[in-house]
Amino acid sequence: MKIVFMGTPDFSVPALEHLVRVGHEVAAAYTQPPRPAGRGKKERVSPVHRAAMMLGVPVRHPKTLRTEAAQEEFRALGADVAVVVAYGLILPRPILDAPKHGCLNIHASLLPRWRGAAPIHRAVMAGDAKTGICIMRMEEGLDIGPVLLSAEIPIGPEDTTGDLHDRLAGLGAQQIGMALGRLRENTPVPQPEEGVTYAHKIDKAEARIDWSRPAVEVDRLIRGLSPFPGAWTMAGGERLKLLRSRLADGAGEPGAHLEGFRIACGEGAVEVIEAQREGKRPMPAEEVLRGIELPETLG
Repeated sequence: MKIVFMGTPDFSVPALEHLVRVGHEVAAAYTQPPRPAGRGKKERVSPVHRAAMMLGVPVRHPKTLRTEAAQEEFRALGADVAVVVAYGLILPRPILDAPKHGCLNIHASLLPRWRGAAPIHRAVMAGDAKTGICIMRMEEGLDIGPVLLSAEIPIGPEDTTGDLHDRLAGLGAQQIGMALGRLRENTPVPQPEEGVTYAHKIDKAEARIDWSRPAVEVDRLIRGLSPFPGAWTMAGGERLKLLRSRLADGAGEPGAHLEGFRIACGEGAVEVIEAQREGKRPMPAEEVLRGIELPETLG
């Protein structure tokens, strides 16, 4: 099939690579424009931009798709279908209607649960037992289109958003391949009206740990915000990111350092498995503790 690919972050790359590998004609890869990054603020291209260049796929990075010129350029590609994975721009109606079979979105949740920007984070933070991938035919509106195909995976008790991100990216690539193979025979199923939830973008204000919360909520927050933006706490004047944790035995005043890297919560305790000091790389808990003496109470 002749495909236009639309994506930006690392999550999108496995799907692009899969489409090229199995022999589809990827006419162009649309992605977000280069952004200033790093200390020197040099422009940095997106992960999809880099992958497309390596694969020999032409790259386009318009700032908007709302102009007539951008829409005509898109239509001129004559695509059978567009595959959209975390692209980052709203697709107006002329773009949605341009490909013969419309635009298919790889969404990292079991729709209609967790429509929106941060479905993996929110699933972990909510304590969901499972998540998955849906291949959805896009319509105007936030993740409201009918679903062609879905697949689920369990969320383990120590899984982080980063862990699930990598597994779901691979699953999404596999599922879009299957969906394209069945495109002419599969009838999309409308999403049910019940069970709709919204995965709002993560606000950095959510990232500071409130140790007065029950341990189960603190543990979910740590794992749900790992690796980015990272749940954090103050430890002796230093901001410490906590990246992996598990529930643990113990009790005390909220934030009390119990033993090792076990911290008391409003109910129960958590054991930190991995953390990151300011200006340092992520490290196992025992390595962090060799370089910092935790105070009696974290805040």
